[in-house]
Amino acid sequence: MGSNRVIFFIFNSVHLLDLAGAVTVFYESGCCGKNYNIHYVSPYDNPGTSSGLGFTNVSPLNSVKVTMDDIVIVAGMEIEKWNRADDHLWIPWLQSAAAIGATISSICTAAFALAAAGILNGHNCTTHWAWTTALQQKYPLLKVIENKLFVQSGRIFTSAGIATGIDLALYLVEEQHGAAFACLVAKDMVVYIRRDGMEAQNSIYLQSRQHINHHIHQIQDYITKHLQHKITIGELAELAFVSERNLTRLFKSVTGITIGQYIQSLRQEKARHLLKTKQKVAWVAKECGYNSTAQLRKLVKEAKN
Repeated sequence: MGSNRVIFFIFNSVHLLDLAGAVTVFYESGCCGKNYNIHYVSPYDNPGTSSGLGFTNVSPLNSVKVTMDDIVIVAGMEIEKWNRADDHLWIPWLQSAAAIGATISSICTAAFALAAAGILNGHNCTTHWAWTTALQQKYPLLKVIENKLFVQSGRIFTSAGIATGIDLALYLVEEQHGAAFACLVAKDMVVYIRRDGMEAQNSIYLQSRQHINHHIHQIQDYITKHLQHKITIGELAELAFVSERNLTRLFKSVTGITIGQYIQSLRQEKARHLLKTKQKVAWVAKECGYNSTAQLRKLVKEAKN
């Protein structure tokens, strides 16, 4: 792919986070030194979100001619409000974009739009876990893969939705600019890793954030952003304005694991991912906060057992 253009296709009743998460990745990429030319298109003059927010700076579909180097991302929408009477307004445009060889991506329920346009026929794909069965039943020519963050089939990508749109966008950035740069963008967004599409729709990062304690979320964000450095309980306790003892007790009570286990698990998961990208072991060790490559290899090996 040689283009730096990303075209976001917006349906009416689009889910805001499905759109905003992926947009932010390409925006932050520009902040980190690799610019993307971001366009917003829609078959509607003033599309609105499922949460009631409206858009004005959106171009009509026929004003943007898609090339094979473009990335087209269709954000998920509220299926119950998706007006299929308007198929003729957008299906030819999307089919043309796919036919010309552009990278076509869907986030969450937008997989239904790709399926309706026939773009997913014969392809592996995914969508949000709550909709995988419905997608497979409605479109039997697809092969719906369950419990995956995102699925690639040629130049067609489908993601599970919500935050997984971020993972997919980071993957597309990594394709163009490499794992080290994608890591930089992820850190800017306080996302500790670009999760791999082959992983399940959960991870140690998400599993340990299923709580509502704001202070512990702040601590987890800090750990995520400083994973490459030595992190002490003392500095974390200062951040939360509590004693080390109280922080240790509180962290385990809301996450189920100790601070040390949490840091080590994040480092192992991130290291396993980065090693799969064929980066140099020394760089991976430094990026994940290991003192040496030997320590990295030992801990990753232990995590497999």
